[in-house]
Amino acid sequence: MTNLAAFLLSLAIVGVVFEMLRRKKLREKYAALWLIVGIGTLILAAFPRLLTIVTELVGVQLPSNLLFIISILLLLGVSLHLSWEISVVEDETRTLAEEVAILRAIVEKMSAQDCDGDPSASPTSPTAK
Repeated sequence: MTNLAAFLLSLAIVGVVFEMLRRKKLREKYAALWLIVGIGTLILAAFPRLLTIVTELVGVQLPSNLLFIISILLLLGVSLHLSWEISVVEDETRTLAEEVAILRAIVEKMSAQDCDGDPSASPTSPTAK
């Protein structure tokens, strides 16, 4: 009964990931990780003896300990990846903010020149190049 519940849960995870992909709510690079988790859980639920065999090969005392180790490593990997993504987005945001500030200063300078009555400073002026 426990194997059936694990199988259904992992099947639900795979189904939700595919649905999120279909609706463009999850990007492919993140979906791949969740599909690996879901398919791995499906395999372990379908063949529970496989976890015991791997536990013996690795030298871990209990299969549940191996699951916890794998889960912790997976969560560490996800955290590292998301931290990297946040760093990239922060750099892009800072660059965009600097560019907007420069453009805003240029627009304000051009507006000030336009208000002073200097038609050659206007970007729509026929003499502007």
